[in-house]
Amino acid sequence: MGKSTDTGRSDKGFSVKNSRVTAGRNGSAPDAALPLPRWFHGSYHTHLVAETIAKHGPIARTTLAQLLGLSQGALSRITSDLIYQNVIEEVNHPDMKPDKSAFTFTAQKNNAGRGRPQTLLRLKSDGTCFMGINLHGSELTAILTNVSCEPISSATTLRLTSTEPQDIAELIADLARTFENQSDKRAEPRTPSAISVSLGGHMKDDRCVTHAPYLHWDGEIDLAGMVEQRCGIPTAAFNDMDSLMLYESWFGDGVGLPRFAMLTIGAGIGYALCENGKPVDYPDKSYGLAGHILIDPEGPRCYAGHIGCSQCLTSDSLAQEYTELSGSPMTVEDLIADAKTDKPQARTLVNRVCFRLGTLIAITANFTMPTTVLINGETSCIAKLNTESVRNGISWYRPSQASPVDFRILDFSWQKWARAAAGRVIERYID
Repeated sequence: MGKSTDTGRSDKGFSVKNSRVTAGRNGSAPDAALPLPRWFHGSYHTHLVAETIAKHGPIARTTLAQLLGLSQGALSRITSDLIYQNVIEEVNHPDMKPDKSAFTFTAQKNNAGRGRPQTLLRLKSDGTCFMGINLHGSELTAILTNVSCEPISSATTLRLTSTEPQDIAELIADLARTFENQSDKRAEPRTPSAISVSLGGHMKDDRCVTHAPYLHWDGEIDLAGMVEQRCGIPTAAFNDMDSLMLYESWFGDGVGLPRFAMLTIGAGIGYALCENGKPVDYPDKSYGLAGHILIDPEGPRCYAGHIGCSQCLTSDSLAQEYTELSGSPMTVEDLIADAKTDKPQARTLVNRVCFRLGTLIAITANFTMPTTVLINGETSCIAKLNTESVRNGISWYRPSQASPVDFRILDFSWQKWARAAAGRVIERYID
């Protein structure tokens, strides 16, 4: 977060919004990495107020001041500056309910304005849009969002005809141009101020991919630079799990939770932890550290030779296990469909899978002590088929004196993961 010491009103509203440049001749890359846009200059507390409004808005000034520990006078000066710079706006609609989030802060009663409608604060859409891209398996999903990470376009999913970095960069640049060409038909502008790409892999400097097993990339690849070279729009590249965690802490189910963990199940096993609204950073977190934890001593053997590790929750493992149970080739989609129609073998495996997931949730809760565990991923819907088995798995490996684990199974869509990618550059824009 920027820690400039300026506190007065400034006309420097900011200038890097439209930092698009033209690539060099013959498609050569720009001389240096293009800076991601930032919305405004301000003090530490000015950025903190804007960030808190982004997370909790629409929110009343009284609640905002109590949440941040600021005096009413200090908050009034900061919000006046932000209104002046068109960063936030007041909302007077009587039907507007404060706080869209899971925010559990209880504001102190203030009788000074009794009988008058509450004026709430929220971010003001400044016409800036961001392009979020998620690479998954053999597909790419893209979406445009506004500064509140709300979609302003439908999601576009394309099948990758090549996993070569140059070809993917060209495809992303083509999508950016496609969105831009549609802008004259829409009220919202469609030229992204920044592009954010998320994928399952290890990143360096939010630009380079050093390891991406699902794309078969190994070695430093400047993906952001390749995209900038082709379309001249500031670009960043992030780990998809980190992006989803930040999205949930800013715009989703994790807003206001003091500490929460996230588990994802699907093509792989993902884990992340958020503390006081900030994802916990660790240099090796994107190497699949939760991928081989023992959760079922009688489970199948994974590709690395472990018996019953958390890989038995992945799509490929579930498909293989269901194939062996049924005696014919099956996919994870077959498992889910058959379980919904109460086919015995499918129900038996689903119950076992839900118990395994509960075990992983218990291990996560016991070691990291979150208030809530969020479950997401391509196959997370299986957990909804038998939440009682999930609870049984938690109880089996958690002391009876301990408080129950609050877990939430989130709705999965690749659109959300693309929005989460956009959320990373929105954070930089505001923070």
